[in-house]
Amino acid sequence: MKITRRRFMSGAAGMAVGTSLLQFPHPCLAKYAGSAANDLTQISATALARLIRKRKASSAEVVEAYIERIKAVNPKLNAIVQLAEEQAMKRARSADDALARGEIWGPLHGVPVTIKDEFETKGIVSTIGTLGLKDHVPKEDATVVKRYKSAGAIILGKTNVPELLWAAETDNYVYGRTNNPYDLKRSPNGSSGGEAAIIAAGGSPLGVGSDAGGSIRQPAHFCGIAGLKPTTGRIPMTGSLMPHCPTLSRFDAAGPMSRYVEDLWLGLKVLSGPDGCDPDALPVPLQNPRRVNVEKLRIAYVTHDARAEPTPEVQKAVRKAAKALARAGAEVEEACPPGFEETADLAVALLADDLQLGLPEALTKYKTKKIHPLLSSALSFWAKLMEKIGENTPERTLERHEQWRRFCSDLAKFFQRYDAFLCPPDLTPAWEHDTSLEWEENPDVNGWEFVVAFNMAGSPAAVVRCATSREGLPIGVQVAGPNWREDIVLAVAQVLEDEFGGWRPPGVVCPGNSALAQRAEVKHRYDAFKTRKYLKRGAWIAFGEKVR
Repeated sequence: MKITRRRFMSGAAGMAVGTSLLQFPHPCLAKYAGSAANDLTQISATALARLIRKRKASSAEVVEAYIERIKAVNPKLNAIVQLAEEQAMKRARSADDALARGEIWGPLHGVPVTIKDEFETKGIVSTIGTLGLKDHVPKEDATVVKRYKSAGAIILGKTNVPELLWAAETDNYVYGRTNNPYDLKRSPNGSSGGEAAIIAAGGSPLGVGSDAGGSIRQPAHFCGIAGLKPTTGRIPMTGSLMPHCPTLSRFDAAGPMSRYVEDLWLGLKVLSGPDGCDPDALPVPLQNPRRVNVEKLRIAYVTHDARAEPTPEVQKAVRKAAKALARAGAEVEEACPPGFEETADLAVALLADDLQLGLPEALTKYKTKKIHPLLSSALSFWAKLMEKIGENTPERTLERHEQWRRFCSDLAKFFQRYDAFLCPPDLTPAWEHDTSLEWEENPDVNGWEFVVAFNMAGSPAAVVRCATSREGLPIGVQVAGPNWREDIVLAVAQVLEDEFGGWRPPGVVCPGNSALAQRAEVKHRYDAFKTRKYLKRGAWIAFGEKVR
């Protein structure tokens, strides 16, 4: 039997947990760590679930390993803002007891997860980064939390956000600033910055974020992990503390975040489907990425547009990704959706009323009297942008909504011609802290179109690490697809992860992992070489399944 990456990850190549070593199921991490705890915090959530079900590792062991990792790295990162250690260990022991009785709670039985501090968690302080909610302890879980729990997951804690989620830097007066695990002087971006940082550092295998303008995808890019913004309406937003604003709610989507693409699929399956509360959540069936034959796909890509010029390294990563997909058998060409570069200014105008009216209303509702400078800067930045592009009048509002509808229609037609679209998730790798405060001096949103276009259209889009900058910072590539076709997006992202290796351990906060990452890089290159040789013999592996 041919050992493919997927079969290896599924355990066909053999996994064993001992007192000192677990064989990594991911080709980039095989046999290079020094302890079982270290190993458990670097494998996929999918593999952890399998180990626990087969009783090769207990949930208590796994959860304890992740809590130890959080305690080791979080003082440098400030990514976990509420650690539910006692509750997590109690539930982990219950999961082990249930398994001993032959009970399996679900596909995440005994697996630890983290939750963005936007979503309410029963019995755990939930603040959305604003002082008025610093002591808010919800009595009910948000739907995404309920679904993780129903699938058997163990909630480790909450992760940091900017105040009311309105900033590209994760900082607030309740908990302070979160740092990037690859360079502590740099930002993990926002608003799911805490989630991205702790996952990258090995403190969580799987989490949930939200994305109304890049808030899953840009932190995933900055922190070198995998993140998926599903189709708007795929996952209910019930229990989100985000202020409800009519336009913003049409941009926003909850989605899974993880180190490995396969875990995005696992998280998506668990979180998807209407809950009877969120009227925007729709009962559209998921399609399986394992059934996608990449050889039959037509894929478009751009490295830049008329308004935005990403750094050469970011553009090179997109070109290399396009070439890798062409080698895999896809038909790839450079093409851009009509009106794409205009979506950034359009999104600013569409969201202006939500920001200028909805946020003050939320601050009043939450009884917040002192707001963080990042939120003040965002309000000022938005006001200056509106001066440049023209304030909303009734006539302009109608015109802008028609432009929005037209772009959504044009993008849908574009995706009739192409199955997927590659582009940068941002203009640069992770920037230094407080960079976003400088934007107020010369406000523009050039480059935001690379992410916000897919919020406007509701389209699914994922980011996966494909390169590393000269400074050692992760560089991601974004894959977008037609509405409700997360299967295509994930299948393409999996090819890119297989080719370029995906996540690498950050040496800054994971002692000893710099050498691990270097050795893993050598092994990855060998694995990629073998994969390419296999592909040249006329077969393709879509999520590890041989497609004839």
